[in-house]
Amino acid sequence: MELNLVVITVAVVALFLAGVALMRSPTTALWGNRIKILAMAAALVFALVEGELWTSLEAWLLLALGAALGLILAWQVKMVQMPQAVALFNALGGGASALVALVLMLMEEGIPTEIKITMLLTVMVGALTFFGSSLAAIKLRGQVLISLIPRLPGVKVNLIILILGLVAGAAGVISPPLLTYLAPLAVILVVVYGVFTVLAVGGADMPIIISLLNSFSGAAAALCGLSLQSPLLAGTGAVVGVAGFLLTRSMCAAMNRSLPAVLAGFAGSVTGEKALDKESVPGEEIPEEEGSLEERACMALQQSRRVVIVPGYGMALAQAQGAVKELVETLESKGKEVKMGIHPVAGRMPGHMNVLLAEVGVPYEKLYDLEAINPEFPQADLAIVIGACDVVNPAANTAEGTPIYGMPVLDVEKAGRVIICNKDEAPGYSGVENPLYKQNKAITWWGDASETVKQLKELLQESGFTS
Repeated sequence: MELNLVVITVAVVALFLAGVALMRSPTTALWGNRIKILAMAAALVFALVEGELWTSLEAWLLLALGAALGLILAWQVKMVQMPQAVALFNALGGGASALVALVLMLMEEGIPTEIKITMLLTVMVGALTFFGSSLAAIKLRGQVLISLIPRLPGVKVNLIILILGLVAGAAGVISPPLLTYLAPLAVILVVVYGVFTVLAVGGADMPIIISLLNSFSGAAAALCGLSLQSPLLAGTGAVVGVAGFLLTRSMCAAMNRSLPAVLAGFAGSVTGEKALDKESVPGEEIPEEEGSLEERACMALQQSRRVVIVPGYGMALAQAQGAVKELVETLESKGKEVKMGIHPVAGRMPGHMNVLLAEVGVPYEKLYDLEAINPEFPQADLAIVIGACDVVNPAANTAEGTPIYGMPVLDVEKAGRVIICNKDEAPGYSGVENPLYKQNKAITWWGDASETVKQLKELLQESGFTS
Protein backbone atom coordinates (compact mmCIF):
# COMPACT_ATOMS: atom_id res chain seq x y z
CA MET A 1 0.00 0.00 0.00
CA GLU A 2 2.89 2.37 0.79
CA LEU A 3 4.35 1.83 -2.71
CA ASN A 4 0.97 2.55 -4.28
CA LEU A 5 0.65 5.69 -2.16
CA VAL A 6 4.03 6.95 -3.38
CA VAL A 7 3.21 6.20 -7.03
CA ILE A 8 -0.19 7.88 -6.85
CA THR A 9 1.23 10.91 -5.03
CA VAL A 10 3.98 11.36 -7.63
CA ALA A 11 1.48 10.94 -10.49
CA VAL A 12 -0.98 13.49 -9.10
CA VAL A 13 1.72 16.04 -8.28
CA ALA A 14 3.21 15.55 -11.76
CA LEU A 15 -0.21 16.26 -13.30
CA PHE A 16 -0.52 19.43 -11.22
CA LEU A 17 2.95 20.57 -12.30
CA ALA A 18 2.13 19.88 -15.95
CA GLY A 19 -1.04 21.94 -15.62
CA VAL A 20 0.85 24.81 -13.99
CA ALA A 21 3.45 24.74 -16.77
CA LEU A 22 0.73 24.96 -19.44
CA MET A 23 -0.82 27.93 -17.63
CA ARG A 24 2.20 30.04 -18.52
CA SER A 25 0.82 30.72 -21.99
CA PRO A 26 -2.74 31.86 -22.84
CA THR A 27 -2.72 29.54 -25.86
CA THR A 28 -2.28 26.44 -23.64
CA ALA A 29 -3.96 27.70 -20.44
CA LEU A 30 -7.24 25.89 -21.18
CA TRP A 31 -5.49 22.52 -21.33
CA GLY A 32 -3.57 23.43 -18.21
CA ASN A 33 -6.84 23.94 -16.35
CA ARG A 34 -8.24 20.66 -17.67
CA ILE A 35 -5.18 18.72 -16.55
CA LYS A 36 -5.33 20.28 -13.07
CA ILE A 37 -9.02 19.39 -12.82
CA LEU A 38 -8.14 15.80 -13.72
CA ALA A 39 -5.41 15.78 -11.06
CA MET A 40 -7.82 17.10 -8.43
CA ALA A 41 -10.44 14.49 -9.36
CA ALA A 42 -7.83 11.75 -9.02
CA ALA A 43 -6.80 13.11 -5.62
CA LEU A 44 -10.43 13.12 -4.41
CA VAL A 45 -11.00 9.53 -5.55
CA PHE A 46 -7.81 8.39 -3.86
CA ALA A 47 -8.75 10.19 -0.64
CA LEU A 48 -12.09 8.39 -0.58
CA VAL A 49 -10.46 5.02 -1.15
CA GLU A 50 -7.62 5.56 1.33
CA GLY A 51 -10.01 6.80 4.02
CA GLU A 52 -12.39 3.88 3.38
CA LEU A 53 -15.16 6.38 2.68
CA TRP A 54 -16.11 4.98 -0.71
CA THR A 55 -19.32 3.51 0.69
CA SER A 56 -20.04 6.36 3.15
CA LEU A 57 -23.31 8.12 2.38
CA GLU A 58 -22.28 11.13 4.48
CA ALA A 59 -19.08 11.57 2.48
CA TRP A 60 -20.95 11.49 -0.83
CA LEU A 61 -23.57 13.93 0.46
CA LEU A 62 -20.89 16.37 1.56
CA LEU A 63 -19.10 16.01 -1.77
CA ALA A 64 -22.35 16.66 -3.62
CA LEU A 65 -23.05 19.72 -1.46
CA GLY A 66 -19.58 21.12 -2.07
CA ALA A 67 -19.81 20.45 -5.80
CA ALA A 68 -23.21 22.13 -5.99
CA LEU A 69 -21.99 25.22 -4.15
CA GLY A 70 -18.91 25.39 -6.38
CA LEU A 71 -20.98 25.10 -9.57
CA ILE A 72 -23.44 27.76 -8.40
CA LEU A 73 -20.59 30.13 -7.51
CA ALA A 74 -18.80 29.51 -10.81
CA TRP A 75 -22.01 30.01 -12.76
CA GLN A 76 -23.00 33.20 -10.97
CA VAL A 77 -19.60 34.91 -10.93
CA LYS A 78 -19.03 37.25 -13.85
CA MET A 79 -15.60 37.60 -15.37
CA VAL A 80 -15.24 41.05 -13.82
CA GLN A 81 -15.82 39.47 -10.38
CA MET A 82 -13.17 36.79 -10.85
CA PRO A 83 -10.61 38.46 -8.53
CA GLN A 84 -13.12 38.40 -5.66
CA ALA A 85 -13.92 34.76 -6.46
CA VAL A 86 -10.21 33.84 -6.36
CA ALA A 87 -9.89 35.58 -2.99
CA LEU A 88 -12.90 33.65 -1.68
CA PHE A 89 -11.48 30.34 -2.92
CA ASN A 90 -8.22 31.16 -1.13
CA ALA A 91 -10.23 31.87 2.02
CA LEU A 92 -12.11 28.57 1.80
CA GLY A 93 -8.90 26.62 1.23
CA GLY A 94 -7.18 28.18 4.22
CA GLY A 95 -10.28 27.84 6.40
CA ALA A 96 -10.71 24.14 5.54
CA SER A 97 -7.09 23.36 6.43
CA ALA A 98 -7.40 25.25 9.72
CA LEU A 99 -10.60 23.42 10.69
CA VAL A 100 -9.13 19.98 9.94
CA ALA A 101 -6.03 20.71 12.03
CA LEU A 102 -8.14 22.16 14.84
CA VAL A 103 -10.33 19.04 14.98
CA LEU A 104 -7.23 16.85 15.12
CA MET A 105 -5.80 18.89 17.99
CA LEU A 106 -9.04 18.63 19.97
CA MET A 107 -9.65 14.91 19.33
CA GLU A 108 -6.22 13.33 19.48
CA GLU A 109 -4.30 12.64 22.67
CA GLY A 110 -0.61 11.96 23.07
CA ILE A 111 0.28 13.80 19.87
CA PRO A 112 4.06 13.96 19.22
CA THR A 113 5.53 17.42 19.66
CA GLU A 114 6.55 17.78 16.00
CA ILE A 115 3.02 16.92 14.84
CA LYS A 116 1.55 19.28 17.44
CA ILE A 117 3.72 22.10 16.07
CA THR A 118 2.59 21.32 12.53
CA MET A 119 -1.08 21.32 13.57
CA LEU A 120 -0.77 24.66 15.33
CA LEU A 121 1.04 26.17 12.33
CA THR A 122 -1.73 24.85 10.09
CA VAL A 123 -4.40 26.54 12.19
CA MET A 124 -2.44 29.80 12.29
CA VAL A 125 -1.65 29.97 8.57
CA GLY A 126 -5.10 28.71 7.60
CA ALA A 127 -6.90 31.22 9.83
CA LEU A 128 -4.70 34.07 8.57
CA THR A 129 -5.50 33.03 4.98
CA PHE A 130 -9.23 32.76 5.66
CA PHE A 131 -9.68 36.14 7.29
CA GLY A 132 -7.10 37.93 5.14
CA SER A 133 -8.57 36.59 1.88
CA SER A 134 -12.13 37.33 3.00
CA LEU A 135 -11.14 40.90 3.76
CA ALA A 136 -9.32 41.15 0.41
CA ALA A 137 -12.51 40.04 -1.38
CA ILE A 138 -14.50 42.74 0.44
CA LYS A 139 -11.81 45.31 -0.30
CA LEU A 140 -11.86 44.43 -4.00
CA ARG A 141 -15.56 45.19 -4.05
CA GLY A 142 -14.83 48.62 -2.58
CA GLN A 143 -17.19 48.24 0.33
CA VAL A 144 -17.68 51.30 2.57
CA LEU A 145 -17.28 48.96 5.55
CA ILE A 146 -13.51 48.94 5.02
CA SER A 147 -13.22 52.67 5.74
CA LEU A 148 -14.91 52.15 9.10
CA ILE A 149 -12.32 49.65 10.35
CA PRO A 150 -9.53 51.32 12.35
CA ARG A 151 -5.96 50.81 11.17
CA LEU A 152 -2.95 50.10 13.33
CA PRO A 153 -0.86 53.16 14.22
CA GLY A 154 2.23 51.88 12.42
CA VAL A 155 4.17 49.08 10.81
CA LYS A 156 6.20 48.36 13.96
CA VAL A 157 3.06 47.63 15.98
CA ASN A 158 1.86 45.19 13.32
CA LEU A 159 5.18 43.33 13.27
CA ILE A 160 5.20 43.20 17.09
CA ILE A 161 1.75 41.55 16.99
CA LEU A 162 3.08 38.91 14.56
CA ILE A 163 6.10 38.22 16.76
CA LEU A 164 3.89 37.94 19.86
CA GLY A 165 1.66 35.48 18.03
CA LEU A 166 4.61 33.28 17.06
CA VAL A 167 6.03 33.45 20.58
CA ALA A 168 2.65 32.51 22.10
CA GLY A 169 2.38 29.52 19.77
CA ALA A 170 5.93 28.36 20.54
CA ALA A 171 5.38 28.73 24.29
CA GLY A 172 2.18 26.70 24.09
CA VAL A 173 3.95 23.84 22.30
CA ILE A 174 6.85 23.85 24.76
CA SER A 175 4.51 23.94 27.77
CA PRO A 176 1.54 21.64 26.96
CA PRO A 177 -0.50 22.68 30.07
CA LEU A 178 -0.59 26.23 28.68
CA LEU A 179 -1.44 25.20 25.11
CA THR A 180 -5.18 25.48 25.76
CA TYR A 181 -4.76 29.17 26.52
CA LEU A 182 -1.84 30.14 24.32
CA ALA A 183 -2.94 28.44 21.09
CA PRO A 184 -6.11 30.57 20.70
CA LEU A 185 -4.10 33.69 21.58
CA ALA A 186 -1.50 32.83 18.95
CA VAL A 187 -4.16 32.32 16.29
CA ILE A 188 -5.95 35.58 17.17
CA LEU A 189 -2.71 37.59 17.06
CA VAL A 190 -1.69 36.16 13.69
CA VAL A 191 -5.16 36.81 12.29
CA VAL A 192 -5.03 40.43 13.51
CA TYR A 193 -1.66 40.81 11.81
CA GLY A 194 -3.06 39.41 8.56
CA VAL A 195 -6.17 41.60 8.64
CA PHE A 196 -4.27 44.82 9.18
CA THR A 197 -1.65 43.86 6.61
CA VAL A 198 -4.38 43.47 3.97
CA LEU A 199 -5.91 46.79 5.07
CA ALA A 200 -2.56 48.53 4.66
CA VAL A 201 -2.00 47.32 1.10
CA GLY A 202 -2.74 49.99 -1.50
CA GLY A 203 -5.12 49.42 -4.40
CA ALA A 204 -2.34 49.11 -6.96
CA ASP A 205 -0.77 46.29 -4.93
CA MET A 206 -3.91 44.20 -4.40
CA PRO A 207 -2.95 41.66 -7.12
CA ILE A 208 0.27 41.00 -5.20
CA ILE A 209 -1.54 40.29 -1.94
CA ILE A 210 -4.10 38.07 -3.71
CA SER A 211 -1.36 35.89 -5.23
CA LEU A 212 0.46 35.77 -1.87
CA LEU A 213 -2.70 34.65 -0.06
CA ASN A 214 -3.07 31.98 -2.73
CA SER A 215 0.41 30.81 -1.77
CA PHE A 216 -0.61 30.82 1.91
CA SER A 217 -3.64 28.64 1.15
CA GLY A 218 -1.32 26.10 -0.48
CA ALA A 219 1.07 26.26 2.47
CA ALA A 220 -1.83 25.64 4.87
CA ALA A 221 -2.88 22.60 2.83
CA ALA A 222 0.69 21.27 2.81
CA LEU A 223 0.97 21.69 6.58
CA CYS A 224 -2.41 20.00 6.99
CA GLY A 225 -1.11 17.10 4.89
CA LEU A 226 1.88 16.78 7.24
CA SER A 227 -0.48 16.83 10.23
CA LEU A 228 -2.55 14.05 8.69
CA GLN A 229 0.61 12.30 7.50
CA SER A 230 -0.84 12.39 4.00
CA PRO A 231 1.90 12.74 1.34
CA LEU A 232 -0.70 13.42 -1.35
CA LEU A 233 -2.22 16.43 0.45
CA ALA A 234 1.21 17.70 1.48
CA GLY A 235 2.52 17.38 -2.08
CA THR A 236 -0.40 19.05 -3.83
CA GLY A 237 -0.52 21.81 -1.22
CA ALA A 238 3.18 22.43 -1.72
CA VAL A 239 2.66 22.78 -5.48
CA VAL A 240 -0.01 25.44 -4.92
CA GLY A 241 2.13 27.20 -2.33
CA VAL A 242 5.24 27.32 -4.52
CA ALA A 243 3.28 28.35 -7.63
CA GLY A 244 1.59 31.16 -5.70
CA PHE A 245 4.90 32.35 -4.29
CA LEU A 246 6.57 32.39 -7.72
CA LEU A 247 3.63 34.36 -9.10
CA THR A 248 3.94 36.79 -6.20
CA ARG A 249 7.62 37.31 -6.93
CA SER A 250 6.85 37.92 -10.61
CA MET A 251 4.14 40.43 -9.69
CA CYS A 252 6.50 42.26 -7.33
CA ALA A 253 9.12 42.48 -10.08
CA ALA A 254 6.55 43.77 -12.57
CA MET A 255 5.32 46.37 -10.08
CA ASN A 256 8.82 47.37 -8.92
CA ARG A 257 7.76 46.44 -5.41
CA SER A 258 9.54 44.81 -2.51
CA LEU A 259 7.44 41.99 -1.06
CA PRO A 260 8.51 42.75 2.54
CA ALA A 261 7.54 46.39 1.99
CA VAL A 262 4.10 45.44 0.68
CA LEU A 263 3.51 43.09 3.61
CA ALA A 264 4.70 45.66 6.10
CA GLY A 265 2.33 48.26 4.70
CA PHE A 266 4.86 50.71 3.29
CA ALA A 267 3.08 50.62 -0.09
CA GLY A 268 -0.37 52.12 -0.09
CA SER A 269 -0.12 53.69 3.34
CA VAL A 270 -0.73 57.18 1.88
CA THR A 271 -4.13 58.21 0.61
CA GLY A 272 -2.75 59.65 -2.60
CA GLU A 273 -4.58 62.96 -2.47
CA LYS A 274 -1.61 64.76 -4.02
CA ALA A 275 -2.57 66.04 -7.46
CA LEU A 276 -0.19 67.01 -10.23
CA ASP A 277 -0.49 69.68 -12.85
CA LYS A 278 -0.17 68.98 -16.54
CA GLU A 279 3.35 70.42 -16.71
CA SER A 280 4.60 67.47 -14.66
CA VAL A 281 3.68 65.03 -17.43
CA PRO A 282 6.63 64.24 -19.70
CA GLY A 283 6.27 64.06 -23.46
CA GLU A 284 5.92 66.63 -26.20
CA GLU A 285 2.76 68.70 -25.89
CA ILE A 286 0.63 69.79 -28.85
CA PRO A 287 -1.18 73.13 -29.18
CA GLU A 288 -4.73 73.48 -27.94
CA GLU A 289 -7.02 72.21 -30.70
CA GLU A 290 -10.25 73.84 -31.79
CA GLY A 291 -13.51 72.12 -32.58
CA SER A 292 -16.01 69.98 -30.78
CA LEU A 293 -15.12 66.82 -28.88
CA GLU A 294 -16.45 64.69 -31.74
CA GLU A 295 -14.44 66.63 -34.33
CA ARG A 296 -11.22 66.33 -32.35
CA ALA A 297 -11.73 62.60 -31.75
CA CYS A 298 -12.61 61.99 -35.40
CA MET A 299 -9.51 63.88 -36.58
CA ALA A 300 -7.29 61.93 -34.16
CA LEU A 301 -8.71 58.63 -35.43
CA GLN A 302 -8.39 59.62 -39.08
CA GLN A 303 -4.85 60.95 -38.95
CA SER A 304 -3.40 58.06 -36.92
CA ARG A 305 -1.58 55.23 -38.64
CA ARG A 306 -0.17 53.52 -35.54
CA VAL A 307 -2.59 52.99 -32.67
CA VAL A 308 -2.07 51.45 -29.24
CA ILE A 309 -5.14 50.48 -27.22
CA VAL A 310 -4.78 50.18 -23.42
CA PRO A 311 -7.62 48.33 -21.64
CA GLY A 312 -8.22 48.53 -17.89
CA TYR A 313 -10.63 47.61 -15.14
CA GLY A 314 -13.25 50.02 -16.48
CA MET A 315 -13.45 47.92 -19.63
CA ALA A 316 -14.11 44.88 -17.46
CA LEU A 317 -16.80 46.68 -15.45
CA ALA A 318 -18.55 47.87 -18.60
CA GLN A 319 -18.12 44.48 -20.29
CA ALA A 320 -16.80 46.42 -23.27
CA GLN A 321 -14.33 43.83 -24.56
CA GLY A 322 -16.64 42.99 -27.47
CA ALA A 323 -16.85 46.66 -28.45
CA VAL A 324 -13.05 46.89 -28.20
CA LYS A 325 -12.64 44.02 -30.64
CA GLU A 326 -15.02 45.74 -33.07
CA LEU A 327 -13.02 48.98 -32.75
CA VAL A 328 -9.80 47.09 -33.49
CA GLU A 329 -11.35 45.52 -36.60
CA THR A 330 -12.67 48.90 -37.79
CA LEU A 331 -9.27 50.56 -37.29
CA GLU A 332 -7.53 47.79 -39.19
CA SER A 333 -10.10 47.97 -42.00
CA LYS A 334 -8.96 51.59 -42.43
CA GLY A 335 -5.38 50.45 -42.92
CA LYS A 336 -4.13 51.26 -39.42
CA GLU A 337 -1.66 49.22 -37.36
CA VAL A 338 -3.20 48.32 -33.99
CA LYS A 339 -1.49 46.92 -30.91
CA MET A 340 -2.79 46.43 -27.38
CA GLY A 341 -0.74 47.31 -24.32
CA ILE A 342 -1.47 45.15 -21.27
CA HIS A 343 -0.23 46.22 -17.85
CA PRO A 344 0.57 43.28 -15.53
CA VAL A 345 -1.97 44.49 -12.96
CA ALA A 346 -4.60 45.99 -15.25
CA GLY A 347 -7.79 44.86 -13.54
CA ARG A 348 -7.71 43.18 -10.17
CA MET A 349 -5.59 40.10 -10.82
CA PRO A 350 -2.77 38.94 -13.10
CA GLY A 351 -3.95 38.22 -16.64
CA HIS A 352 -7.39 39.80 -16.11
CA MET A 353 -7.33 41.75 -19.40
CA ASN A 354 -5.83 38.83 -21.34
CA VAL A 355 -8.70 36.56 -20.29
CA LEU A 356 -11.39 39.13 -21.15
CA LEU A 357 -9.94 39.87 -24.59
CA ALA A 358 -9.36 36.19 -25.37
CA GLU A 359 -13.00 35.61 -24.43
CA VAL A 360 -14.13 37.71 -27.44
CA GLY A 361 -11.50 36.36 -29.82
CA VAL A 362 -8.86 39.11 -29.84
CA PRO A 363 -5.72 37.38 -31.21
CA TYR A 364 -3.07 36.84 -28.58
CA GLU A 365 -0.44 38.15 -31.02
CA LYS A 366 -1.93 41.65 -30.65
CA LEU A 367 -1.36 41.73 -26.88
CA TYR A 368 1.92 43.23 -25.69
CA ASP A 369 3.13 43.40 -22.11
CA LEU A 370 4.49 46.57 -20.50
CA GLU A 371 8.14 46.02 -21.39
CA ALA A 372 7.34 45.30 -25.03
CA ILE A 373 4.82 48.10 -25.65
CA ASN A 374 6.38 51.04 -23.80
CA PRO A 375 9.08 51.61 -26.48
CA GLU A 376 6.24 51.76 -29.05
CA PHE A 377 4.43 54.78 -27.59
CA PRO A 378 6.80 57.48 -28.91
CA GLN A 379 6.18 56.15 -32.44
CA ALA A 380 2.43 55.77 -31.92
CA ASP A 381 0.18 58.44 -33.42
CA LEU A 382 -2.65 57.63 -31.04
CA ALA A 383 -3.16 55.84 -27.72
CA ILE A 384 -6.70 54.88 -26.76
CA VAL A 385 -7.17 54.29 -23.03
CA ILE A 386 -10.27 52.27 -22.18
CA GLY A 387 -11.20 52.19 -18.52
CA ALA A 388 -7.63 52.49 -17.21
CA CYS A 389 -6.30 55.11 -14.80
CA ASP A 390 -3.63 54.00 -12.35
CA VAL A 391 -1.74 51.87 -14.90
CA VAL A 392 -1.36 54.89 -17.24
CA ASN A 393 -0.89 57.53 -14.54
CA PRO A 394 2.43 59.36 -15.02
CA ALA A 395 2.20 60.48 -11.38
CA ALA A 396 3.68 57.08 -10.55
CA ASN A 397 7.03 58.47 -11.71
CA THR A 398 7.00 61.69 -9.69
CA ALA A 399 4.43 61.72 -6.85
CA GLU A 400 6.44 60.44 -3.89
CA GLY A 401 4.44 59.12 -0.96
CA THR A 402 1.42 58.06 -3.03
CA PRO A 403 0.30 54.43 -3.34
CA ILE A 404 1.44 54.12 -6.96
CA TYR A 405 4.82 55.82 -6.63
CA GLY A 406 7.51 53.68 -8.24
CA MET A 407 5.02 51.44 -10.03
CA PRO A 408 5.91 50.95 -13.72
CA VAL A 409 3.14 52.42 -15.89
CA LEU A 410 2.28 52.43 -19.57
CA ASP A 411 3.78 55.54 -21.20
CA VAL A 412 0.64 56.61 -23.08
CA GLU A 413 1.53 60.29 -22.61
CA LYS A 414 4.37 59.79 -25.12
CA ALA A 415 1.95 59.02 -27.96
CA GLY A 416 1.03 61.78 -30.41
CA ARG A 417 -2.54 62.00 -29.08
CA VAL A 418 -4.49 60.21 -26.39
CA ILE A 419 -8.21 59.39 -26.34
CA ILE A 420 -9.37 58.48 -22.83
CA CYS A 421 -12.59 56.44 -22.65
CA ASN A 422 -13.11 56.37 -18.90
CA LYS A 423 -16.28 56.62 -16.85
CA ASP A 424 -15.33 60.06 -15.51
CA GLU A 425 -12.32 62.04 -14.33
CA ALA A 426 -12.31 60.49 -10.85
CA PRO A 427 -9.00 58.96 -9.66
CA GLY A 428 -8.41 55.25 -10.02
CA TYR A 429 -8.46 52.61 -7.29
CA SER A 430 -5.33 54.08 -5.69
CA GLY A 431 -6.97 57.50 -5.24
CA VAL A 432 -4.19 59.36 -7.08
CA GLU A 433 -5.35 62.00 -9.57
CA ASN A 434 -4.17 61.52 -13.15
CA PRO A 435 -2.54 64.65 -14.63
CA LEU A 436 -2.83 63.14 -18.10
CA TYR A 437 -6.48 64.26 -18.16
CA LYS A 438 -5.33 67.91 -18.21
CA GLN A 439 -3.06 67.57 -21.22
CA ASN A 440 -3.95 69.29 -24.52
CA LYS A 441 -3.20 66.08 -26.38
CA ALA A 442 -5.74 64.16 -24.25
CA ILE A 443 -9.29 63.87 -25.60
CA THR A 444 -11.43 62.86 -22.63
CA TRP A 445 -14.44 60.87 -23.82
CA TRP A 446 -16.31 60.30 -20.53
CA GLY A 447 -18.99 57.66 -20.18
CA ASP A 448 -19.61 53.93 -20.01
CA ALA A 449 -16.94 52.20 -22.10
CA SER A 450 -19.46 49.88 -23.74
CA GLU A 451 -21.05 52.99 -25.28
CA THR A 452 -18.08 55.33 -25.80
CA VAL A 453 -16.00 52.70 -27.60
CA LYS A 454 -18.90 52.04 -29.97
CA GLN A 455 -19.19 55.77 -30.56
CA LEU A 456 -15.52 55.94 -31.56
CA LYS A 457 -16.02 53.09 -33.99
CA GLU A 458 -19.07 54.80 -35.50
CA LEU A 459 -17.16 58.10 -35.83
CA LEU A 460 -14.49 56.35 -37.86
CA GLN A 461 -16.99 54.48 -40.00
CA GLU A 462 -19.08 57.56 -40.73
CA SER A 463 -16.06 59.63 -41.68
CA GLY A 464 -15.45 57.41 -44.72
CA PHE A 465 -11.73 58.03 -44.29
CA THR A 466 -9.21 55.43 -45.42
CA SER A 467 -5.56 55.97 -44.59
